[in-house]
Amino acid sequence: MISPTQDKVSGSGIAFAGVAYLLWGFLPVLFFALRDSAAPEIVAWRIVLSLVFCVLLITVTRGWPRLLAILRDRRTMLGLALAAAFILVNWTVYVFASISGHVIEASLGYFTNPIVTVLLGVVILRERLRPMQWVALGVSVVAVLVIAVGYGAFPWVAVTLAFSFGFYGLVKKKVGPSADALSGLTIETAVLAPAAVGALILIGATSGLSLGALGASHALLMLSLGIATAVPLILFAAAARRLPLVYLGLAQYLAPILQLIVGVVLLREAMPPERWLGFGIVWLALVILTVDMLMHTNRQRGVALPEATGAP
Repeated sequence: MISPTQDKVSGSGIAFAGVAYLLWGFLPVLFFALRDSAAPEIVAWRIVLSLVFCVLLITVTRGWPRLLAILRDRRTMLGLALAAAFILVNWTVYVFASISGHVIEASLGYFTNPIVTVLLGVVILRERLRPMQWVALGVSVVAVLVIAVGYGAFPWVAVTLAFSFGFYGLVKKKVGPSADALSGLTIETAVLAPAAVGALILIGATSGLSLGALGASHALLMLSLGIATAVPLILFAAAARRLPLVYLGLAQYLAPILQLIVGVVLLREAMPPERWLGFGIVWLALVILTVDMLMHTNRQRGVALPEATGAP
């Protein structure tokens, strides 16, 4: 197995990362196809079905001893419970954006996530930024202001997605190697499962569940939520073990690029000139951040790869 500190690029690692981000990029299409269901029901089924799929995978891969060891680690469990809260916010907002015509704004959230991660490092971890990182943060602030003016309102969807996923990644970083991707997702969905089941019971008792009531194709798409959630995460974890950090960092831009294409081309969401301007400024900030990352990586080798930090 290739160590995370090596610079050798694995062809399988590139393939795993590409497929993972490809699946995440087209995830809004699945949610949009489920738009006749309310966002709370979609999220609740996503939690329950992801848990079922993860339990099956852990059984097949004989991962129960590893999972039980994590359950006995109080500190790791508290971290995963907090991560579950952040990913619940992220999933809920993302599903809402996908079924209500805000996919472009959702893509903006994931474009700005690397910048938010840098900001959280300064505020919470007291990290010192390099000059180019400060420039990227300043440019991103200008971008948010331009987009806010262009939208005529503050881009709450994008900001909520960026910060919820940023905090999620921060917590997962703190948890570190104590929990692998599959075990972590299993525990996070298990923490959320009681609330998800309660929500499904409440929806069934009031407005009625859409699963099974909107045809076979809709039911099959809903039942695929567990696979659609877990598979790209597992592929990403496999890529993280095979690729240098710089390649993984560049690959993360594939998902929001695809989300933007889905929003503009497939879902026909409006993209007036002022939005293009705002996105252009965000991309400028990302270019600055990426160049700084490349330069810093060339100076310092042996940076540990991040654990897979979930998904849209």
